[in-house]
Amino acid sequence: MNRRPRSISKRALVIGTASLVVAGTVGAGVSFAGPEHKPQPKRATKAQIAGLFDTWNATLKTGDPEKVADLYAKNAVLLPTVSNKIRTDHAGIVDYFEHFLANKPVGKKITTIVNVLDNNSAIDTGVYQFTLTDPKTGAKSVVKARYTYEYEKQRDGDWKIVNHHSSKMPEG
Repeated sequence: MNRRPRSISKRALVIGTASLVVAGTVGAGVSFAGPEHKPQPKRATKAQIAGLFDTWNATLKTGDPEKVADLYAKNAVLLPTVSNKIRTDHAGIVDYFEHFLANKPVGKKITTIVNVLDNNSAIDTGVYQFTLTDPKTGAKSVVKARYTYEYEKQRDGDWKIVNHHSSKMPEG
């Protein structure tokens, strides 16, 4: 009589253990399929982020300050190259580019360092130069500057500038 209960309890132990394993496996599968494990969007490449400057530079060539300002987020901060005034809204950014674009700027990167921080933010920093044309005389000048662009990917998938700092090189 002692043998029968042992045999049943071994069987019960095996069935119970198997049930726990199956339940754990199913539970893990459901857990991993939940909303917290949605596939993440691909991280931008350094080349893609560096290429955002090309879009910005091409937009300068349109001569339209509104189009340039549209590349900036609504709450962007612009610390511009040839103005002492910090711009913190769309109207201020448009105002800066109205004056800057009068000089027909053509930008060229000299050194660039890109850090992709995560799927939605990146920093492009380095040195660039602008060839400017004086609207009165037609004389050309070159301004060499340090820059930092901080980009954020917006909900619509577009990358916008949230912070842009540009300052003339101290050595000229």
